[in-house]
Amino acid sequence: MREALFIALGLLAGGAATTWMAPLATLNMLARLEDVRLIADRSYAEGPPHGIDIYAPRAAGGPRPVVVFFYGGGWEEGERALYRFVGAALASRGIVTLVPDYRVYPEVRFPDFLKDGARAVRWAREHAAEFGGDASLVFLAGHSAGAHIAAMLAFDRQWLEGVDLDSRRDIAGLIGLAGPYDFLPLHSRTLEEIFGEETGRALSQPINFVAGGEVPAFLATGIDDHTVDPGNTARLAARLEQQGGDVTFRRYPRVDHRTVLGALSRPLRLIAPVLDDMDAFIDGVRRREAAS
Repeated sequence: MREALFIALGLLAGGAATTWMAPLATLNMLARLEDVRLIADRSYAEGPPHGIDIYAPRAAGGPRPVVVFFYGGGWEEGERALYRFVGAALASRGIVTLVPDYRVYPEVRFPDFLKDGARAVRWAREHAAEFGGDASLVFLAGHSAGAHIAAMLAFDRQWLEGVDLDSRRDIAGLIGLAGPYDFLPLHSRTLEEIFGEETGRALSQPINFVAGGEVPAFLATGIDDHTVDPGNTARLAARLEQQGGDVTFRRYPRVDHRTVLGALSRPLRLIAPVLDDMDAFIDGVRRREAAS
């Protein structure tokens, strides 16, 4: 295990996309040691991009909190199987976790990946009980571009309303890791194509939909993140606080864009207490819901 830790740490420090794939394979291999169930290759909608994997605790009990986790990839790439370590980590804490695929650029542009996300959330609520989950305690979570998707679904009510859900009634909370929530102006031709004409880009920014009454939020970033400016997280947390929201804000030292997510894996948890903090946030919301 110590050797795997050093290998993963070294690879996570790399800069190229290919070096990110290697540590993911290591983390996912080690995730197989977690005592959880994987129910793979279900579908939440028609078509190959709409698969979903479910990670559930083996131990009896429940109903348990549910997390729908959206992975990152710049709205251009990603694959749910690469994030087994995320699902296994959360399920090892007694949280039923669903990881959906969604359509990305160039097949689609904003807001189509939000529509996919909304359908995945509806499927999660409808099927949560099959896996020991509590449909009344569903959290939206994501990393990087996935955190943007989760935040848009939580704050801009039209997307969940499109699948007959209410983000203030049917969602228990938001968990965002290193998310782009306030990232205008754009400085990439690809992003300009993804998010369309400049006149409409404000509608793609989660921070612009915070008006009060939002669900509780856990927002975390690494101080050393040079991929997504940590200011995105700080500004969103501040806006939620200004509107009287319930927000938990964490900035982890010596953590970057990758390790804030990698720290969920067992061999990397000494880097930062991301999993402990997420677990505590979910448990706190659960307790308050139970007491109300």
